[in-house]
Amino acid sequence: MLQATRQSGITETTYREAVREAIRDALKRDDRVFLMGEDVGRYGGCYAVSKGLLAEFGSERIRDTPLSESGFTGAGIGAAMGGMRPIVEVMTVNFSLLALDQILNSAATIRHMSGNQFGVPLVIRMATGAGRQLAAQHSHSLEGWYAHIPGIRVLAPATVEDARGMLWTALQDPDPVLIFENVMLYNMTGTLVADAGPVDIAKAAVRRTGSDISLITYGGSLWKTLEAATQLAAENINAEVIDLRSLRPLDDATIMASVNKTRRAVIVDEGWRSGSLAAEIGMRIVEQAFWEMDAPVGRVCGEEVPIPYPSHLERAAIPNAAKIVAAAKAALGRD
Repeated sequence: MLQATRQSGITETTYREAVREAIRDALKRDDRVFLMGEDVGRYGGCYAVSKGLLAEFGSERIRDTPLSESGFTGAGIGAAMGGMRPIVEVMTVNFSLLALDQILNSAATIRHMSGNQFGVPLVIRMATGAGRQLAAQHSHSLEGWYAHIPGIRVLAPATVEDARGMLWTALQDPDPVLIFENVMLYNMTGTLVADAGPVDIAKAAVRRTGSDISLITYGGSLWKTLEAATQLAAENINAEVIDLRSLRPLDDATIMASVNKTRRAVIVDEGWRSGSLAAEIGMRIVEQAFWEMDAPVGRVCGEEVPIPYPSHLERAAIPNAAKIVAAAKAALGRD
C-alpha cells in the first residue's frame, strides 16, 4: 500500500509507490492485464516497484521470468496479439538491447506488415539513466534510440503524477508503448490527488514559465533543469522549462511555442550527444523556428564515454545544474 499522508484528498507518495499503484490499479480494472519480468514476483522487483503484488494477485498475474529478455518480451508480444494486456518489465535499458529484435522487428512492425489486421497493445517498462553507481552495463540512457523507431510510442514520466497516470493511458493504446523510468526518481516524493487517474501522454508540459530562454528536457533531468532555472532566476534570467514527457511522438507545438517566445533554447538530454534526441529536437527547432531564434540552440548531454563506476566520475559524465546554467548563459551571451 501507499506509504502516504492524506490531507484534503492529497496523497504524498514516492515515484516508486506511484508506479506500483498504477500497476495495482491496472490489474484491478482489467483481468487481461498481467505483469511479467525478471524478479518482479518473489523478489518484489529490482527497484522494489512490484513489492507485495505477488501476494495480492498471485502468480498468474505477476509472473517471474527467466533471464531472457528476448524470450519474455516475445511472449508479451504474443500475449498482446492474443487479446491480453501485458506489462513487460525489463530490469534496465541496457538489457533491453537483448530484446531489440522483438521490439523493432516484431512489435513495432506487425500492424504495418499485417495490413492493419493485427496490433500489439503491449506496455514495456524499463529503468534508465545513471547516478546509482551501477556502472556501464546498467546505467545508460538509450531512450533516444527507441524514439527513432516508427510504430511505437516512447514515454518518460518525470513526476509522480505521470508515473501514476501514464500507465493507465498507455494500456489503452492499440500499439506498443515503452515507458522509461529514470533510476534516480524512484525515491523522489511528490503529491497526488487521492483519486488520481489517467494523464494525457501526447503533450509536453511547461513546468516553469519564462521569457528569456527555453530549457527543454525530460525524465530525470527535469529536476536538475528546474534547479538550474532557480539559479538563473537569482541572476535575473527568466528560464522556461519544458518537460517533453513523450519522446515519440514529440510535441512540436509546445516546443515551438516556447522558443518562439524566448528566442533561445538549451536542450538537456542524459543520452550521448552524438546522434542524440537533443540533436533531433535541435534540428526541428532549426526547421520550424530558425528565423525566430536570436542564438544557436545549445545542448547539455551525457559525456561520450561509457558511464563510469566511481561516483565522482559518474556525476561528471551526466548533466547537472551547473552545466545547464553555463549553457543557458552562453546562449544569452553572458558566459
